[in-house]
Amino acid sequence: MADDNEDLQADEELPAPAEDSFEQLENDSPAERSGHVAVTDGRCMYVWGGYKRNLLLFGLIGYNILNCACRKKSKTEGDVPPSMSGSCAVCVDRVVYLFGGHHARGNTNKFYMLNSRSTDKVLQWVRVECQGVPPSSKDKLGVWVYKNKLIFFGGYGYFPEGKQRGTFEFDETSFWNSGLPRGWNDHVHVLDTETFTWSQPITTGKTPSPRAAHACATVGNRGYVFGGRYRESRMNDLYYLNLDTWEWNEIITQGICPVGRSWHSLTPISSDHLFLFGGFTTDKQPLSDAWIYCISKNEWVQFEHNYSEKPRLWHTACASEEGEVIVFGGCANNLLAHSKAAHSNEILVFSLQPRSLVRLCLEAVICFKEMLASSWNCLPKHLLHSVNQRFGSNNTSGS
Repeated sequence: MADDNEDLQADEELPAPAEDSFEQLENDSPAERSGHVAVTDGRCMYVWGGYKRNLLLFGLIGYNILNCACRKKSKTEGDVPPSMSGSCAVCVDRVVYLFGGHHARGNTNKFYMLNSRSTDKVLQWVRVECQGVPPSSKDKLGVWVYKNKLIFFGGYGYFPEGKQRGTFEFDETSFWNSGLPRGWNDHVHVLDTETFTWSQPITTGKTPSPRAAHACATVGNRGYVFGGRYRESRMNDLYYLNLDTWEWNEIITQGICPVGRSWHSLTPISSDHLFLFGGFTTDKQPLSDAWIYCISKNEWVQFEHNYSEKPRLWHTACASEEGEVIVFGGCANNLLAHSKAAHSNEILVFSLQPRSLVRLCLEAVICFKEMLASSWNCLPKHLLHSVNQRFGSNNTSGS
């Protein structure tokens, strides 16, 4: 991969898998990867796709947030998506929605869903044939969830085939780097999850520039977007889109702020705070800094943590019900360095509020396992199950 707006050149001839299958978990750990997606239903974090060393990955991996343990998810069948990187995914009412990405044959604008609530041993992927005019084929886009709608913004991909509201700007370098030229856009597309119909709202206000590899987060009726890449610049601007009125607002923050970046994560951690971690600077430096944006005070505060020596970019981040942000995978150095890219499968846990009493007790039981293991069978079954699942998990780091 030569540029964060280009494709995985070495795998363009690889056939897409016909059926989803699980990679083998070595020492309870999934394969190292970047460019994957991760979503959570509050109890479990699901990881799908991504790539490492020009090999696209597939298979759905589950990570139990409460027990801090990786596990394999039931086999999936049906309209299984091809292996992809740079897709966009969310989980709403335990239904996983997946859109866009880049696979072995280029960008896509297909839309898939997977019902994780199913009690069947084999979960079914469904490719949804939506109504209306879809977004162009793209990857590295962002998404907000509001009411019964999925709102997608930006991305990098092909020129739209039909008429689209917004701006598309070609990347001149893509004319000789790929078969079809690509570019950045600032398009807003809405998918109604009740009717599965695409639409484009008429937005007002100051629209952000076209961009890709930015980060999005939803708080109330606001869809926030921070940074991303546009041409040769990786930005540090902050906007929100009012998801009721469709008005864009640029936020000029007070005091210090994070440096411009792409391939970072932005996670809502309360009704008043967003958590920013990692990314990649204009001068191609991986980042390990973390920031908290306070909405009511309109200010950034740098968050001190134990991972200053563990930069990450094109990773994923999910919030848990325990007030933690769980970062998985990503690249620890310059992703554009081809074979030298250091893809990770480590889980970094950022604790942003005190742990619950149950969580503290379970951690004490694990910490003193040699002393207490003989009494584990006295625990209630659900707690014993939690202890057994967590025991032996060794790829999790805590802050």
